Amino acid sequence: MKSAGFSRKEHIKSPAEFKNLFKNGKKTSVFGAKLFYLPNALGFNRIGFPLPRGFGNAIERNRAKRFSRETYRNLKAHLNTGYDILFLVYPSSEKDSFSTRCVQFRTLCEKAGLIKE
Repeated sequence: MKSAGFSRKEHIKSPAEFKNLFKNGKKTSVFGAKLFYLPNALGFNRIGFPLPRGFGNAIERNRAKRFSRETYRNLKAHLNTGYDILFLVYPSSEKDSFSTRCVQFRTLCEKAGLIKE
């Protein structure tokens, strides 16, 4: 049985790609998170999980990225393909939780029209 993970080719890695998405990408937001997206010429989605400067300590940053990756992994089968996506989360006064992250990501994808019908 194949894993539902995502491979290295699905990660956005280069700073130039991040800058391009921030500059030219369409964006949508909810409280505590933003989604930047652009169509790509590939047959699959690529995603990055940037964090703003000053986002807590290393433990909080790693937890935030881990929650974001797992949220994407669970929802990626329901997304349209062919997009570069940045999922940006902001620190909040509330405790960071996986369920909150799932709701944020699903809402953002619905607003952006990235979820399959």
